[in-house]
Amino acid sequence: MRNQPDFQQSHTPLTIAMLEPALLILLKEQPRHGYTLLSDIEELGMGTIHPSVIYRMLRDLERLAWVQSIWDTDQTQGPPRRTYSLTDQGEEALKFWQRELNKSQTLINKILGRIP
Repeated sequence: MRNQPDFQQSHTPLTIAMLEPALLILLKEQPRHGYTLLSDIEELGMGTIHPSVIYRMLRDLERLAWVQSIWDTDQTQGPPRRTYSLTDQGEEALKFWQRELNKSQTLINKILGRIP
C-alpha cells in the first residue's frame, strides 16, 4: 500500500501562489509587522504558513520595490521590529494581481463546474 499524502496538513502550490497577492492586499490596508502578517494570513483562511516562507516573500517583495520596511524602534518592550508597507510599485503589482485573480476565479469556476 502506497503512502497517501496528507492533503489536510500540507499547503498546495495554489495556496503558496496566493501568498504574494494576500501580502500585498494586507499591506495596502495598513502597514504591518511580519508577525502580524503571519496571523492575518491565517485569518484569511490560508492556514498556518511557516514564518520563514512569509519573511522570504517579504524580502523578495522588498527587492522588487513593491514593499518597503522600516525599523520600528518605538516599541516599549522587546527588540525593534520591521514595519512593512506597500509602495507605489506595489500598488501597480496589486492591480495586476487583481486582474489575474479575476481570470483565475473564472477558470476555477469552469473547472469546478465540470466535476460531477
